Amino acid sequence: MRPPDRVTAALRDRPRPVCAYVYDTAALRTRTAAVRAALPPGTTLLYAVKANGHPDVVRTLAAGCDGLEVASGGELARAVAAGARRIVFGGPAKTDAELAAAVAAGAQVNVESALELRRLDRAAAAAGTVADVAVRVNRARSAVTGSHAMTGTPTPFGVDEAGLPQVLALARTLPAVRVTGFHLHAVSNNRDAAAHAAFVADALDWSVRAADRHGVDLRLVNAGGGLGVDYRSAATLDLDVLRAGLAAVDVPAGVDLILEPGRILAADAGWYAAEVLDLKHTHGRTFAVLRGGTHHFRLPAAWGYDHPFTVLPVEAWPYPWPRPEVRDAHVDAVGELCTPRDVLARDQPVDRLRVGDVLVFARTGAYGWDISHHDFLRHDPPEFLVL
Repeated sequence: MRPPDRVTAALRDRPRPVCAYVYDTAALRTRTAAVRAALPPGTTLLYAVKANGHPDVVRTLAAGCDGLEVASGGELARAVAAGARRIVFGGPAKTDAELAAAVAAGAQVNVESALELRRLDRAAAAAGTVADVAVRVNRARSAVTGSHAMTGTPTPFGVDEAGLPQVLALARTLPAVRVTGFHLHAVSNNRDAAAHAAFVADALDWSVRAADRHGVDLRLVNAGGGLGVDYRSAATLDLDVLRAGLAAVDVPAGVDLILEPGRILAADAGWYAAEVLDLKHTHGRTFAVLRGGTHHFRLPAAWGYDHPFTVLPVEAWPYPWPRPEVRDAHVDAVGELCTPRDVLARDQPVDRLRVGDVLVFARTGAYGWDISHHDFLRHDPPEFLVL
């Protein structure tokens, strides 16, 4: 995926050696509009801040979506600063301070356990209010697949479906919490649009039946995120197929259907660029050594795949000696860290690559910088360029 001209123009103006993330707010808005158009009318669309918490990205998506989904006190503070109209707070390890901050911000909390429900009740009572909550449920089966399963398998997320009656019974005894529905986030990075539409339909059906069985006044069903992209290609969950599947979904009157994607909104609005500092040939392989690496963009190493790149030629060569280059070669794009695992892509074909050229990695707007181990070796961070 070649970067658009506005991205390459921004990178050509940077000091050497180039090392930068580029985020395009217009791309964020365009993708948000496309995702919203695929959802049933009235669906609440939240952006999952964990995908990319850069302040400009968060502000852009707080405005373009109906609100933000956060999973820490730090993300909550960023959502408040961004002026989010609605905030949902999830995650399995909320502290007392974070629960109190969520209450103060008027956030709706996705409760993960009976203990967390008790602690939230205490925080809300101390604030003199009643907190609306959705109970996150780890259902007995998962209706959809992707890169990471959250439910239907042993995970630390949510209440085991078998224990749901006890948690709801406890909620009825707590005066400062009010259960309004269920949080059923089940998967990360699913690219099967038809299956995802079926999952949303199943989540609604399950929630209606569970609410009726347990006497819950059902006001919301949060189906989570999980709308995926393929990092090895341009493939993305097909929003036209998703739209067609969701068109047949029956959202009960008075029930707020919530989706909270992150990756699909932010991935294609980001590019990571790193200059080639050296070209080395050892033991039969050619290495392009970058000013950058997995401490900036960890996803390829974490997931075990090779992330495609585009070569951005740079003609300037400031040294008096010949410029190293390779032609019609396969290279491993590796970083500046003192570990052989600092690899972004292996065995990638290049027509021509020179020291001083810049490799540009597309689809790095989600789970790029935010999940990386920035402080290892204390290299300078990349620049962040916002278009």
